[in-house]
Amino acid sequence: MTKPIGPLCNLDCDYCYYLEKKKLFPESGSFLMSDEVTESFIRQYIESQSSPEITFSWQGGEPALAGLDYFKKVVDLQLKYAGKKTIANTFQTNGVLIDDDWAKFLAEYKFLVGVSVDGPEHLHDKHRKNSAGKPSFSKVMNAIEKLKKYQVEFNTMTVVNDFNSRYPLEVYDFLKSIGSEFLQFIPIVERQALKKNIDLKLIAPGDREKAKVAPWSVKAIQYGKFLNTIFDEWVQQDVGRIFVRIFDVALAATMGQDPGLCVFQETCGRAAVIEHNGNVYSCDHYVYERNLLGNILNTPVDTMMNSDKQINFAVSKKTKLPGKCEKCEYLNICWGGCPKHRIIDAGSRDKKLNYFCKGYKLFFGHVKPYIEFMAAELRNNRAPANVMNWAKDRLG
Repeated sequence: MTKPIGPLCNLDCDYCYYLEKKKLFPESGSFLMSDEVTESFIRQYIESQSSPEITFSWQGGEPALAGLDYFKKVVDLQLKYAGKKTIANTFQTNGVLIDDDWAKFLAEYKFLVGVSVDGPEHLHDKHRKNSAGKPSFSKVMNAIEKLKKYQVEFNTMTVVNDFNSRYPLEVYDFLKSIGSEFLQFIPIVERQALKKNIDLKLIAPGDREKAKVAPWSVKAIQYGKFLNTIFDEWVQQDVGRIFVRIFDVALAATMGQDPGLCVFQETCGRAAVIEHNGNVYSCDHYVYERNLLGNILNTPVDTMMNSDKQINFAVSKKTKLPGKCEKCEYLNICWGGCPKHRIIDAGSRDKKLNYFCKGYKLFFGHVKPYIEFMAAELRNNRAPANVMNWAKDRLG
């Protein structure tokens, strides 16, 4: 995951965990990734991958702030070092800067674009405003129209928070109405330090200082109910037409396949992040000094990713599972969720329970019969969409 503009963003979302990371880089006169770092990263990343297709993931902050000229250089460098490998790019954006020129570029080079949108206007603008407190919804909708105009493939990422979690069907129906066929629902929870006059108000995972759950965090049970309500609509109407990431995860796990999402894998550590200055950290959610692996200008990327420090980070997701997780019937689907969210006391100093545990149990238990039906259809070479008629009979 590449941060070409570091934590800079043209929005000031209430729940953003990355904006304050600017304080970790006081030496940065500019947060734009230099030509030297960009070229070194692209070359090393391509060389380190054995697969025939290499995917670059551009994130922020807001990556569009790096500018079109920067990304034109990116695709030139990718072509320079690609050899016989195929290059793909994903681009996660808030959409504010996407105009015709951007959309043409993204279409020409076949970028897969993720647009952050939290639902219809009154839900989206609750937390997603700029630094002046102005809403962003109209600009996001304009961006989506531009992407559709130039036939740019896009999906949506929705942060499930304290507010929009109360309106699951309104969110779901809206996302379908704007043409999104691939949906991600990301639950938000952060801890705010009670101590004043500290650099980072959102404390690092594992920190034991006194903190409170941020008010915009979604409650675990509410998140489970949010997913269940959407699932009941989806399983009767939209299977095979609309794809929801966590529903795909549940099906893949039931089929004994890789869920394709680090949150629900047995171990983690393959989703490192490179910052604008070339620093590489273990994970996007662990950009702290303790998780710094090195700098790409000094240490090869494959050396960092295969270091003892990163391997230990990866396997700790499994080795630090609390006993409640090891006995859970959904262990092979959930694997304790994201380690960042393990903040609930489980009777051990180092082994915490995931904040969303009750919500995940509510969800995985609710969808189990439908997911097992779909898995059986797949194993018998039948369409999993057959579940829709069966679900209609069950759900009435």
